[in-house]
Amino acid sequence: MAEYTAYIGLGSNLGDRRDSINSAIGLLAETPHIEVTKVSNIIETAPLAGRKQPDYLNAVAEIKTTLTAEDLHRKLADIETSLGRTRREKWSPRTIDIDLLLFGDEIINNADLTVPHPQMHLRSFVLKGLCQLNAGLLHPVMKESMNELAARLGGADFVLNPELPQLISIAGVIGVGKTTLAKKLAGIFHCECLLEPYDANPFMPDVYAGRKEMALDSQLFFLTHRLEQLNHNTLAPGQIAISDYIFDKEFIYANRLLSTAQLALYERIYQLFSSKVTAPALVIYMRDSAQKCLERIHKRNRPYEQRIEMKFLEELSYDYERLFSNWKTCPVIRTSIDVDVNHLADQIKTYVVV
Repeated sequence: MAEYTAYIGLGSNLGDRRDSINSAIGLLAETPHIEVTKVSNIIETAPLAGRKQPDYLNAVAEIKTTLTAEDLHRKLADIETSLGRTRREKWSPRTIDIDLLLFGDEIINNADLTVPHPQMHLRSFVLKGLCQLNAGLLHPVMKESMNELAARLGGADFVLNPELPQLISIAGVIGVGKTTLAKKLAGIFHCECLLEPYDANPFMPDVYAGRKEMALDSQLFFLTHRLEQLNHNTLAPGQIAISDYIFDKEFIYANRLLSTAQLALYERIYQLFSSKVTAPALVIYMRDSAQKCLERIHKRNRPYEQRIEMKFLEELSYDYERLFSNWKTCPVIRTSIDVDVNHLADQIKTYVVV
C-alpha cells in the first residue's frame, strides 16, 4: 500500500482558537492510517480581503498516510464536523477549517477536491507554515519552491478579484528588457500592451543632456500619460493588460531628477493622480547588473540615452530593491533577462484571472 506525504492547513477564528487547532491535530493523529510527523508554529493572521470578523490562528501539519486523497479529504471533513464546524457562506467565521494543501506530488481536479489547494500560493499564512516544515518543497503545478512562492507575497495575503482590471506591470531599471518581455507576454495572452512613450516625450533629450530645469516637465509628461493608460475608467474589469512600467516608479525618478522645489510641486500633483490609477494585480520585477543594462542601452542606440552612466543605473537598482522590499500591493515575481517566457506565462495564470 503506497504511503504519501501530505500537508494540511488548519485555521480557526471562533471560540478557543488554539484549542480547536490542537484538538484537530490530535484527532488527525488518532485516525487510522495517518501519522502526524511535523506541525508548524501557530500564527495569527487577519481575515482575508479585510472582512470584518475575528482574526485567525493558522498552522500547517505534515502527515504520512496510506489513505487516498479522497478518503483523507473526507476524514478532514469529519474532524471539522466533530469540532463544531458549521458550514455557511465562503470565508465565513469558523471554529475550525482544515484544508488538504498538498498530497504528494498529485494533481487532482474533480467536483469535490482540488489538489494542490488552488489558492495556497496566494496565502502567506499557509506558505510560512510550509516553509517552516519543508522550504524546498516544490508546488506540483507551478514547479516553484515554497520559499520562492512565499517571497513573492512579501508577507501579505491576496484574493483573486475578477471584478478588477487584471493589470500586469513589468518593473526594472532602464535597459533591463521590460518592453521586450511585455510584448512577448501580450502576444501570449492576446491582450493590450501599454508602453512608455519614451520617444514621444519632448523633454527627455534635454533632461539627459543635463538641463535640470526641464526635469519637472518630463516627469509630468510621463505622469499624465500614465493616468491616460491606467485610469480606473480606461482599463476594463476582468481584462488582462500588460504595461512595461509600474506607476509607483514615478517617485524613484522624481527623487533622482528633480530639485527640491520641483519635487515639492510634483508630490502635490502626484497625489491627485495616484488615486485615479489602477493598481497592478501582479508585478514582474526584472533584475540584471547595471553593466549589462548599460550595454543594452548602448546597443539600442537611443541618442538621448547615451549619456546615461553606470552610477545612475546602480542608484535606480537600489531604489527598485527598496521599493519592493516592503511591497504589499500585489504578488511580485522576481526574474532575470533570461526568463523562460512560457514558464513565466504559466506562473502568471495563477496570479490573475485569465
